[in-house]
Amino acid sequence: MLTLSGMADGSDTTLTTEQPAATTPEGLVHGIRSFAAGHGGARAVIEYVGKRGARIVLVGEDGTWADQFADGTDVARAACESAGVAIENEWERELMDQMRPSNDLWRSMARRTLSR
Repeated sequence: MLTLSGMADGSDTTLTTEQPAATTPEGLVHGIRSFAAGHGGARAVIEYVGKRGARIVLVGEDGTWADQFADGTDVARAACESAGVAIENEWERELMDQMRPSNDLWRSMARRTLSR
């Protein structure tokens, strides 16, 4: 929104632009909330991934992890806050130690390594 205020002769004019608040898609909030509910709570790390937006890595209290994508870091942060999930500023050692990769993930990583 663009607002122009001042006197009739144009003196003392102030130009203001207001940025719209980040809108959070309900599906994203629902997905984060349901992951947290299914895994005893969760914490999130938000990673900027360029033009694609932001990756939200969710780590459940039981060690299960998943990711979701948002249009930007501001949208990702707002979605996590709406879902009631704590956001970590960076990958802390204790958070990484809590993650438990599934057997399917180990197999897929092994296939990629062996195929090189």
